[in-house]
Amino acid sequence: MSRKEDFIQQITDGYSSKGESITLGGAILDGEALPNAQVKIPLKTLNRHGLIAGATGTGKTKTIQVLSEQLSSFGVPVLMMDIKGDFSGIAKEGEEKPFITERHTKINIPYNTASFPVELLTLSEQNGVRLRATISEFGPVLFSRILNLNDTQAGVVSVIFKYCDDNKMPLLDLKDIKKVINYITEEGKDEIEESYGKISTSTTGTILRKIIELEQQGAELFFGEMSFDVDDLMRIDENGKGYINILRLTDIQDKPKLFSTFMLSLLAEIYQQMPEKGDSDQPELVIFIDEAHLIFNEASKALLEQIETIVKLIRSKGIGIYFITQNPMDIPSGVLAQLGLKIQHALRAFTANDRKAIKQTADNYPTSEFYKTDEILTSLGIGEALVTALNEKGIPTPLAATMMRAPMSRMDILTESEIQEINNKSKLVKKYSELIDRESAYEMLNKKITVIEEAAAEQEQEKASEKEESKGPSTASVVGKSVLKVLTSATFIRGAFGVLTKMFKK
Repeated sequence: MSRKEDFIQQITDGYSSKGESITLGGAILDGEALPNAQVKIPLKTLNRHGLIAGATGTGKTKTIQVLSEQLSSFGVPVLMMDIKGDFSGIAKEGEEKPFITERHTKINIPYNTASFPVELLTLSEQNGVRLRATISEFGPVLFSRILNLNDTQAGVVSVIFKYCDDNKMPLLDLKDIKKVINYITEEGKDEIEESYGKISTSTTGTILRKIIELEQQGAELFFGEMSFDVDDLMRIDENGKGYINILRLTDIQDKPKLFSTFMLSLLAEIYQQMPEKGDSDQPELVIFIDEAHLIFNEASKALLEQIETIVKLIRSKGIGIYFITQNPMDIPSGVLAQLGLKIQHALRAFTANDRKAIKQTADNYPTSEFYKTDEILTSLGIGEALVTALNEKGIPTPLAATMMRAPMSRMDILTESEIQEINNKSKLVKKYSELIDRESAYEMLNKKITVIEEAAAEQEQEKASEKEESKGPSTASVVGKSVLKVLTSATFIRGAFGVLTKMFKK
């Protein structure tokens, strides 16, 4: 058997599956795409998470588009966190062009155009489905980790949540928790000390500053009601295609804390609500997190541990998470070890540090008798990538340099009018457009403080009255009482009556 035949056999055996699979493209050997060596990923393994990496302009977005299209075609919903804003074209049919036809001929995959059902989501004031969550839904542990609090500060946050639970005061938005912090250090200080112990004002001051920092990144738009129901991410359209939910994050690139806050809360909510799925034939939902380094660069150690734990556990719920970044070294090793599918586009070596990073990246991939991994990483063309996945038995597949298939949908963004058209048809936009501000901790504590202040004012007035009385009667009071005594005496009344009688006789 020749080297080429041996390679084709290895790829065919390594990427075959008994169940449904998605086709990424055709394997490349010695610069040639081979039509009989297609790279296919079993659908049932796509909840094993993954990484899509590569330098800018090497084709990462198109790869995500291809994966999302095929998942949607199998009825699997997708959530795409779109930082750059270049993913929305998946809602419209693509256009067959000569370079696409040529590519698909090489890899022996028919090319068809198609559009896919899309919902446009937003964390900000952009048009789309507004995503919100309440403070209460986060819980004290997760909220403390987002704020990067130490154990003492986290303990105070737990007391705050307990106090609000005990007094049936909902914590919905940031003004609620800020109000509670102010209350327990001022008007309610004695009440808190009696029931929950003494709380340091320096500790509450630190917590308050952390909340204000989060607020300055736009978190007040995210915290509140109505809360987004994760079931709305799982929708299938009338044609059996899974909805592709695009979270447009173009205006929060400079607000990584808000991004990581949302992502972690969403993953935690999905994990809590979704039932265990076991070994199912396809994932329930696949999440793509673009520019993943924005999360990890800003994350505290506690937050990283939380993310790693959720990534480990959430796949049993049928959820696949895919991190998109330029360099795999952006992903912490604990998370990287959990990723079953790796699609590595080209890396560029301009400096000694770049070459070192490429060497480290090559070490994360299986060895291959057909490739020098560190060399091929710098020679891949646009729309080409190194691929390794897990087969149906959970065994890593052979390393395959792959010419990726082209997206069936538009490889460009939507126009403003097209975005508006999608939003106008959306049921979710209408569902989540209304901002609800029901009575919560802020309003309830304001009422309580008013009652306390009124009671204090009455008490002060009573004390003032008692003080006046303790001084004895004033001179004016004594004179008044004396005059009244004279006017009401019997002698004075008889004399006055006599004078009046004489006047009438005259």
